[in-house]
Amino acid sequence: MSSNKNNAPSGVLATLALALLLAGCGGGGEGSGPAPWNGGGSNGGGGVAVAQKCAANNPYRQDASAATTPGTLADEKAWLRAYMGEAYLWYGEIPAVNAAAAAYSDERDVYGSLDNYFEALKTPARTASGKRKDQFSFIYPTREWDALSQSGAVLGYGIEWHMTSSTPPRGLRVAYVEPGSPAAAAGVLRGDVLVSADGIPADASASSEVALMNAALYPTGAGRHGFVFSRAGVVQPALQLDATTVVKQPVLVAKTVDVAGQKVGYIAFNDHIASAESQLIAAVNQLKAASVTDLVLDLRYNGGGYLYIANELSYMIAGPARTGGKVFERQQYNDKRAAETAAAVDTFSSTACLLDANYNCTSNQALPTLNLGRVYVLAGSSTCSASEAIVNGLRGIDVDVRLIGGTTCGKPYGFTAKDNCGISYFPIEFKGANAKGYGDYADGFAPTCQAADDFSKPLGDPSEGLFAAALYHRANASCKPAAAGKMVGEVATEGFLLRGPARENRILLPIGR
Repeated sequence: MSSNKNNAPSGVLATLALALLLAGCGGGGEGSGPAPWNGGGSNGGGGVAVAQKCAANNPYRQDASAATTPGTLADEKAWLRAYMGEAYLWYGEIPAVNAAAAAYSDERDVYGSLDNYFEALKTPARTASGKRKDQFSFIYPTREWDALSQSGAVLGYGIEWHMTSSTPPRGLRVAYVEPGSPAAAAGVLRGDVLVSADGIPADASASSEVALMNAALYPTGAGRHGFVFSRAGVVQPALQLDATTVVKQPVLVAKTVDVAGQKVGYIAFNDHIASAESQLIAAVNQLKAASVTDLVLDLRYNGGGYLYIANELSYMIAGPARTGGKVFERQQYNDKRAAETAAAVDTFSSTACLLDANYNCTSNQALPTLNLGRVYVLAGSSTCSASEAIVNGLRGIDVDVRLIGGTTCGKPYGFTAKDNCGISYFPIEFKGANAKGYGDYADGFAPTCQAADDFSKPLGDPSEGLFAAALYHRANASCKPAAAGKMVGEVATEGFLLRGPARENRILLPIGR
């Protein structure tokens, strides 16, 4: 798998305390898989697994990437077990699971049954810090995955939610707003704190109220919902927001700031989706024309996505002299896939891809470069996977990457979307390492300087906590002192984005889906 470029709710994906279900997606990669999940193979429990043999009650079977034949839920489970047994990085740690158990056999909820079975097949092992070794593998409806990964199309209001705590007081607030979205049109701003949704207080505890709030925050269909926010401690007039399909803008801000007579570039980059490529090229061209001497790359909210995007951006930062012929990332698969491991060496990519709807590259134009030997990366617990690959890949060729913020999420693993019966499966398939062979960061990259997210300022404002901390370090070669014993940032707020695993990925482009 070389990386040469050639009834499942999409919002409600993670269960938090008090049943608060609040929701939530890497370049260079084309992938192909061994035969068992493309046709026949052992299902791990006797019999033969056949791809695209779909249960009649599977509501997604019409979205399959290939022709389907009538089958049963048992057939889909057999295919899944065979796929996991061949593709999963930790296939030897798959526990013994009775596929016929009731939790995996509800014909009225095919997706839920398959999701439960998939979760049961994941390794139960834990890391040295106590985290689950596999906290990232997931499944997703293929049609929704294609929409998200290609164009960034999602149902909602254009609000990225941040939560300080999973228990009251939760501190639900707006991390950022997508341009052109219903929330943007209504005047919702970064930092606005949620007071209520459809009349339900943001800190409600009763399960019935939590369910209603979930329905408002992450709607499953078009409709209008009521919200009340506070801004700088002042409750704002109630808003009615229409849930609709919002197309994400992965490069939210690209600008240049003057610092002591020099130009410092800033890019707020939020998703490694296909549409990000052209936006990143435009941003780098803009900064190149301004002759920037430094770059502040804001990845604090970027959970990853396509690996080829990370590869290209890393090349555009470092330039040809530093990257020529060098490895960006090597992928290591399980021991059944030794030939793929031997071939999976991604060198830095100097040309664009511009992916089409069939996952084919349509361009080989040369990428612009900034030719920088140093980059400041704004990061935190929501910086994950393909975003971490940028850090690791650049450090592998001795680019000075200075992390400002918090420790990253810790995901050196990746996968390729594999469709069966309209459901895409994402078991972890490989571990990525840089040119120096380093890839052991399951507990994340620690920051050079600690600083907290500052919701009192817009992203890209030089006085915003993380950005200001990066500029201070650039000027003083030391970390900015924290006020009153807190991390740098006017509104020093810990917490996490409310998003599911579909936006915390390191993904290779699929072949033979």
